[in-house]
Amino acid sequence: MKTIRRLIHREAFFAVAYVTIGFLALFFFFDLVDELRWVGRTGPQGYQLSHAMLFVLLSIPSHLYELLPITVLIGTIFVMARLAQSSEFTIMRTSGMGPWRAMRTLLTLGGAFVVLTFAVGDYIAPLSDKAAQLIKVRHLGRLTSGATGAWLKERQDDHSYAVNVRALTPDGGMLDIRIFEFDAKGLLASQTRAASGRFGDGGAWDLTDVQRSSFLQRGEDQARVDRLNAPTLQWPTRISADMVAASLLKPDRMATVDLFQYIRHLDSNGQSAQRYEIEFWRKVFYPLSCLVMVVLALPFAYLHFRSGGIAGYVFGGVMAGISFFLLNNVFGYAGNLQNWSPWLTAAAPGIIYSLLSLGAFGWLVLRR
Repeated sequence: MKTIRRLIHREAFFAVAYVTIGFLALFFFFDLVDELRWVGRTGPQGYQLSHAMLFVLLSIPSHLYELLPITVLIGTIFVMARLAQSSEFTIMRTSGMGPWRAMRTLLTLGGAFVVLTFAVGDYIAPLSDKAAQLIKVRHLGRLTSGATGAWLKERQDDHSYAVNVRALTPDGGMLDIRIFEFDAKGLLASQTRAASGRFGDGGAWDLTDVQRSSFLQRGEDQARVDRLNAPTLQWPTRISADMVAASLLKPDRMATVDLFQYIRHLDSNGQSAQRYEIEFWRKVFYPLSCLVMVVLALPFAYLHFRSGGIAGYVFGGVMAGISFFLLNNVFGYAGNLQNWSPWLTAAAPGIIYSLLSLGAFGWLVLRR
């Protein structure tokens, strides 16, 4: 049985690697074509073709994380269907490999891919994405998210602050900072705008070229506005550079620990963390989908077909993998809009495909 297990694992690893390389090459081509629109743009150091290619290469781990469950399904279906077509799996069955032993063999294979998916998504991909963004920031001049930048919220004593940072600079600075201060009644107490700023020591921001407007009210009919223009100003805050960078990056590009810490910051300041909570639980459940995929591929070894039928089954595997990816995204968007339970939203696609795979296993393998 150890020899049979090694044969199935070796064949599956090579098939999954072949499919993964093919998909990654396709994504590399499309990403490079899309990135060419930035080549030649003016910036601190200019953005050249070599920078675009390096940026696309550093984006590959993120694609690998997204593709692994799909390629595991396609590669495993191909191997199991090929073993069935050549009657090798029939010989394995006569040698004592029953359905449950075959499932354990594939679950061991899926467990290895679970570890690989988790390592890529939680360690390699976040680091490569940060390096890729650093390249773009260094050569194009800034890191921003849409037209409004990053919005954060913080509470200090009985006052609350809404903070907007338009962009980050290559050297770790901030551009176009706006700070809105609200008193205990929720009324606007002051507005501060700075052309730039840096993360100082002791949990403070060092702002430059500052314009501050304080709204003072004495009684019901008396109010005045005090204006302050200063070259520098220090603003005490607990908002760190990682929090600002996290709000500028997509949540699916963050590590699980960073997501958890950012969710705690949002909760402590009364901000909605639904989107980040869904992404956190997706990162928990997504690697486990590799186990679902190998179980879904097992019934293909028990099908009987003549020569030339593998292509159709592999195509079915491609469609199943794409449908899982689409269903995962649909549940994420729907859960965010409908305010569903984050863990259930993230786990639902895996649960649905687990039931489908177990149903197919019971019908094709155990009953037939």
